[in-house]
Amino acid sequence: MDPFDIKSGSDPITEVVIGCAIEVHRELGPGLLESAYEECLAYELKVQGLDIKRQIELPIKYKSVELKCGYRMDILIPDKLVIELKTVEKLLPIHQSQILTYLRLSGVKTGLLINFYTTLLKNGIKRIVL
Repeated sequence: MDPFDIKSGSDPITEVVIGCAIEVHRELGPGLLESAYEECLAYELKVQGLDIKRQIELPIKYKSVELKCGYRMDILIPDKLVIELKTVEKLLPIHQSQILTYLRLSGVKTGLLINFYTTLLKNGIKRIVL
């Protein structure tokens, strides 16, 4: 199983989130700020009845000290899914590293990296599983 493949090991929550992201992209298209997509995706997820949290601060532990380093997860479905949004020309390895870090620090096992700056959104989605 490829941890960066949206089809491998798909689950109902990621399917709902992907469906909502596609709906947002269909309505807005590419080219807006990440914050606009986040606001609209959060709305769609709430309409679907999902409990979400936004802009969750994620401290790191260093030598038994908790440090606030400015890490923020875009959207979190508690204990289930980290959603990281991008509006970039191309997803880079650093973006995958970022969501992997969020998964490790949060203890959540599954994440979606969604890049809204694509013509066809399915080409901008990566599912990551620890």
